[in-house]
Amino acid sequence: MLDRRIKFRHVECFATIERLGSLKAACAALNLSQPALSKTLKELEDILGARLMERDRGGVRLTPEGEVFLEFAGLSLAALRRGVDGVAALRAGEGDILRVGALPSVAARLMPPAVALFRRLSPDTRLDLQDGAHGQLTVRLRAGELDIVVGRLGAPAVMQGVSFTQLYQERVVCVTRPGHPLGGATTDPAALIRWPVLYPPDGAAIRPLLDRWCLAQGLPAFPDRIACVSGAFGRNYVAASDALWFISEGVVAQDLAEGRLVALPLDLGLTAGPVGLMTRPGTTETASQRLFARALERAVSELPIS
Repeated sequence: MLDRRIKFRHVECFATIERLGSLKAACAALNLSQPALSKTLKELEDILGARLMERDRGGVRLTPEGEVFLEFAGLSLAALRRGVDGVAALRAGEGDILRVGALPSVAARLMPPAVALFRRLSPDTRLDLQDGAHGQLTVRLRAGELDIVVGRLGAPAVMQGVSFTQLYQERVVCVTRPGHPLGGATTDPAALIRWPVLYPPDGAAIRPLLDRWCLAQGLPAFPDRIACVSGAFGRNYVAASDALWFISEGVVAQDLAEGRLVALPLDLGLTAGPVGLMTRPGTTETASQRLFARALERAVSELPIS
């Protein structure tokens, strides 16, 4: 039976500390003093009779009991947020709200036709579309701030508490500006070493796939490397330099089709990875979510995606 001493403030404080990784960041987000936040967390632990978090120099770390409680706390907060949003939408005379997160490769390539289809299927649903990094979006999904995330399958640690349904496979490409000295014709990975490179940073979903490809080719670390997955920076930097850019194909699909960028004919099959629909397990799927999933599937079937 639920202990009535557990209040919303207990659950919100606990989930915010876990999401932001430190008490200091959670204090700022919740507008609380550190003693007040520590007291709230201690109250929750006393009620449950278990320590939920360990604090060290690296921040906070969940105990096994904390991991269990987080899963159900996240579901509770997500359901409450959705209820609050639904009441607000009803009072404003609006339809359902669907909050969708998309990785940049999906936002650039798949999302425009999918959203157009969805608007026809569910014209009364208000769509809140946001893009961002994989880790950021999955954290917000687990916290209930997003209903759906569309993007690459991440590492197991990142995908904890997330359900994944594959839509298609996407590879990394290496692109240059038109007229680059490599001429868009090199098939020898060793030829890449002498050029400046834009390379995905730690934490990017494509980073381990590209690292694996470089290892298979016997390539050392690129000596002149900038960590970057920004589409805006990448396009402008590559256009004005001789840099090579390793990036998900979806980010630059339109640029390649229109000739603004050129893909080197390298065999990058090892970098292919699944792109799919991410949701919170254990939540009830809404009609808007079902329709959006249908729109995504139809958009995939109509795009030149392998």
